[in-house]
Amino acid sequence: MKLDDVERIAHLSSLELSKAEAEAVLPQLQAVFALVEEMQAVDTSGLAPLAHPILFLRDLAQPLRTDAITESDQRKQNMQSAPAEQDGYFLVPRVIE
Repeated sequence: MKLDDVERIAHLSSLELSKAEAEAVLPQLQAVFALVEEMQAVDTSGLAPLAHPILFLRDLAQPLRTDAITESDQRKQNMQSAPAEQDGYFLVPRVIE
């Protein structure tokens, strides 16, 4: 990666970088691309992809709660304050004609 590449990426990202800022970003981007190359070098054939990477780290994974109904149907009580209603739905004035 060269300085021209940083300037091209900045242009594609609609970022305005000065020459000094581009020079400061260059080593950071080089480090990112080096890390990507290092990860691509790892042989992952025969490994199934994870549905979510954090699930691999059980200590960090947050279990999902069970999908259970916790409240009763209160449609009738909620509809009592409606100025207009039809078939259990709020009626509102037409905005766009």
